[in-house]
Amino acid sequence: APTVESEIKDGVGILTVHRFNDETGKLSRTAAEEFVRQGVNRVVLDLRGNPGGTVSSAKLLAGLWLDNQVIMTERRGEEIVDTVKSIGQPILGDTKTVVLINGGSASASEIIAGALKDHGKATLVGEKSFGKGSVQALVSLSGGAQMRITQSRWFTPNGKNINKTGISPDVK
Repeated sequence: APTVESEIKDGVGILTVHRFNDETGKLSRTAAEEFVRQGVNRVVLDLRGNPGGTVSSAKLLAGLWLDNQVIMTERRGEEIVDTVKSIGQPILGDTKTVVLINGGSASASEIIAGALKDHGKATLVGEKSFGKGSVQALVSLSGGAQMRITQSRWFTPNGKNINKTGISPDVK
């Protein structure tokens, strides 16, 4: 499946993001620009079944709604080790938005859902998300093996860690 798909139905822009990778930000912005050109005043962001991906692409997607605002903080214990902000011109910032989530929405999908919800930019609809609120890194071992370790936990802009609990939708 392509990384991002978009369409306009009955004046509603539908942006489906299947995964977060290097193409996600550019493709999503292109779709959003078309929504604006077509006069769309409502958007559905479909993140159902999206397992996540890179935080850098999540920053770009969030930037369609948020103007250089915090989308997550990374913490080790109580110490904040990183603050991640949205990037880009928020061309959909005033557009009524619904984000669709389910149990397959994880990681970067949850970062987006949590940030848009906490900043009052979207209503979440669907089912509780997966609950991956950790940041992991790959460590190379001898013989070419790799080990994935959790290096920190991430928190929504309002300070909630969703690890193992997920994000509950506003409307089930």
